[in-house]
Amino acid sequence: MAGMTTVKLSLAPSFASSSLVTSLSKPSIIGMQRCVVATPRSRTRFSKIYALTSNDIKVGINIEVDGAPWKVLEFLHVKPGKGAAFVRTKMRNYVNGNTVDKTFRAGISITEANIFKETKQFTYKDGSMYVFMDLSTFEEYRLNESDVGDKAKWLKEGMDCNLLFWNGKVIDFEVPITVKLTVVETDPGVKGDTAQGGSKPATLETGAVVNVPLFINRGDEILVDSRTGVYMSRA
Repeated sequence: MAGMTTVKLSLAPSFASSSLVTSLSKPSIIGMQRCVVATPRSRTRFSKIYALTSNDIKVGINIEVDGAPWKVLEFLHVKPGKGAAFVRTKMRNYVNGNTVDKTFRAGISITEANIFKETKQFTYKDGSMYVFMDLSTFEEYRLNESDVGDKAKWLKEGMDCNLLFWNGKVIDFEVPITVKLTVVETDPGVKGDTAQGGSKPATLETGAVVNVPLFINRGDEILVDSRTGVYMSRA
């Protein structure tokens, strides 16, 4: 009997140890599975909405006002000698493009607009629609001419652009700051023009017209700042 008791006592720790190992290993596997599942949703971290007040307003911040997304273009914190402080802003509505002046009381809560960017390639124009494609999923996104606006003059097929999403829809897009385009029409350059510092108009392959140095010729590739339309250099 004592031997049997000894055997039971020796097996019990072994069984407990096995159970312990099993119970510890399962959470580890589950944890790994959860990590894998969470990976495709990592983009959510970049579009997280933070609690803000009007004191956090600055140029470029995206906020939600009256159910619409707005971008702050200008701001000024004002503290008058009498009365409460306030923040004066100029904002642009992402959806309709309207620009308005709006004043916020200092310290009031505001909502950050849940806007995020994704890179898509401009592939072609279909009638009045500009078609962008996700090169990973081949999903297409279409913007009409009013959505694209003046940025169309910098768009070239195969160009990577940033699309801005809000509530699951595209509300704006950004072309690269520096664009490389070919000159298709300009007056011919003259020998010695390089040192003269003059300029002349040149039509680019997208239809944009920019001022370029006198030595630039038809067929040259140049770099242009898309924000200002200013010639930067030869490509």
